[in-house]
Amino acid sequence: MATRQIVLDTETTGLEPKLGHRIIEVAGVELVNRRLTGRHFHRYLNPGRDSDEGALQVHGLTTEFLSDKPKFAEVVDELLEYITGAELIIHNAPFDIGFLDSELALVRRKRLKTYCPEVIDTLRMAKDLHPGKRNGLDALCDRYQIDNSARTLHGALLDAELLADVYLAMTRGQESLMIETETVRTEVSVTGFSREGLKLAVLHASPDEIAAHEAQLADIDKASGGALWTAMNAER
Repeated sequence: MATRQIVLDTETTGLEPKLGHRIIEVAGVELVNRRLTGRHFHRYLNPGRDSDEGALQVHGLTTEFLSDKPKFAEVVDELLEYITGAELIIHNAPFDIGFLDSELALVRRKRLKTYCPEVIDTLRMAKDLHPGKRNGLDALCDRYQIDNSARTLHGALLDAELLADVYLAMTRGQESLMIETETVRTEVSVTGFSREGLKLAVLHASPDEIAAHEAQLADIDKASGGALWTAMNAER
C-alpha cells in the first residue's frame, strides 16, 4: 500500500494565534513511498491584519502584497482535500499545528488531527539524532549538504521543499526497507553441487610473506593501542 506524506509549512503574522495572529502563507510538498511527486500546494493568504515587525523581517510578506490574496476560508476546502489522510511532516510541528487549528476553528472546522492523525516533527527528530547541536532548517541543510542558497527569506513553499530533502536525508536508511517491500520476489531453483573428482591447488605462504604479515599486524597493533586480534590470541 502506498505511503502518502505531505511536508507542510506556514508563515504567519506573528508567534501566537491566541493574540490574533494569522497564517499568511501555507505550502505542502507531496511524497509517495518516499518519492517527490511534484504535486504541490501553495497559497498566500490575506490575514486581515499587519504582521509584527519581527515576523515581517523573517518572511518579507507585506500587508500591501497580501491585500488582494484570498482569505483562509476561501482555500480551506482545497487545503483539506490536499492533506486529508496523509502523514504530515512539519519542522517544529506544535507551532504550525497551533496556527492551523486556530484557523480551522475560525471557519468552524474540526482540528487538524481529525484529517491527518499522524504527524512527524522533524525538529524533534533532529534533536534526537543530533543532541546539543543547532537543528534549525538552515543548520540541517548544511549538515546534510542540501543547497539552501535561495533561502534569503523564509517562504513556505521553499522551506517545505528543503524540509522534504532534509527528511529524506535524515531517514535514508528507510529507503532499503521501502524498496524491499516493493520488490517482486521470484522463485530461485538451486541445483546440487558435487565436489567428487574436484582437485584444488593449495598455495601456502612463504616464510618471507608470513614475516611481512606479522610485521604489518604488529604495526597496526601499535598504532591502534591494542588490536582486537591481539587480545583474542592472548586468551587462547
